[in-house]
Amino acid sequence: MKHVEFDKTVCGVDFLLNVIDFQSGCAFEFETETQSADFFQVYFIKKGNGFLKLNDQKIELESNSLVFISKYQHHSWHIDPTTFEGQLLVFQDDFLNEFFSDQYFVFRLLYFYQTEYSLKLNIEEVYLEDCLSKLKEIKQELVYPKSDSVHLIRSLLYYILISINRHYSNTNHIKEAISLDNTAYQFRKLVEKNIQTMQRVEDYTLKMKISRITLNKAVKNQFNVTTTDFIKARLLFEIKMKLIHSTLTVAEIADIYHFSEANHLSRFFKQKTGISPLEYRSDYQNGIN
Repeated sequence: MKHVEFDKTVCGVDFLLNVIDFQSGCAFEFETETQSADFFQVYFIKKGNGFLKLNDQKIELESNSLVFISKYQHHSWHIDPTTFEGQLLVFQDDFLNEFFSDQYFVFRLLYFYQTEYSLKLNIEEVYLEDCLSKLKEIKQELVYPKSDSVHLIRSLLYYILISINRHYSNTNHIKEAISLDNTAYQFRKLVEKNIQTMQRVEDYTLKMKISRITLNKAVKNQFNVTTTDFIKARLLFEIKMKLIHSTLTVAEIADIYHFSEANHLSRFFKQKTGISPLEYRSDYQNGIN
C-alpha cells in the first residue's frame, strides 16, 4: 500500500497547509491504488461522479458535496478525473494546533476521526460556492504572502472548518456545541494515539488523573456515547482496517491489540457486527460490505 507524506513544495506553497484546484495542473493525482497519507484532506466537490473507497466505506461521489479523509486512513479513487471540478484543502494537524494555539482543535471537528457517520456531506450549491471563494482567498495569501497574511488565513480557515462542523452536526443530528471543557477532546486524542494498548476506561482515567464518573459525563455530553462504547467503537474500527487492508491472520491481529486469545477477538467482533472477522474480510473482498 502506498503512503504519501506532505510535500509543502507542491504548487509553490511553503506551508503545512495548501489549497489545490483539481484543474490547476499541480502534482496531484486521484490514485486508484489504495494509499494513506500523513495529513488531513477535505475535498470540496463542485462536479464529480464515480466512487471513493475510504476505510470500509464505498462513498458514491456527487456534485455539491464534501469528503473528509483523516490522516493515515486508507483510500482509493475510482473516478474520471477529467470531469472532476472542485478544490482540495490539505493540512497537517500540527499546523492547525499551532495555528489556533489549541492542541485539541482537530479533535473538536466531528468529521475527522469519525467512525460512525458518513464521511461525505451533501451541501447546497450556494454554500459550496462560498467555501470555494474563501479557499481561493486562502490560496492567494499562501502563494503571495504579506505581513498580515497569517491573520487572514487563520480567520478564513477557522470560519470554513467550524462552519462545516455545524453543517455536519445538523445533517447527522449530532450535538453541535463545541464544549469549553477539554476533557472529552483530551480523551478523544488519547484514544486515537493509544487504542492499540489502552482499551479500558481505567487506562484513560489514570492517564488523565480524573474519576470515571467525570470522564464518562464529559464524553456523554460531547459525543452522546459512554466512554466504554467510544473505546469499543474505535477498537472495532482498527480491527476492521487490519482485516481489509492487511493479510494478517485473526490471531496476529488479536496479538497486536492484546487480546489474550484469537477467539476473544472473534467473540468481540461478532457481538458488534453480527459476523465473524473472516466473514467480514470475505464480504469486503467480494464487494458485499
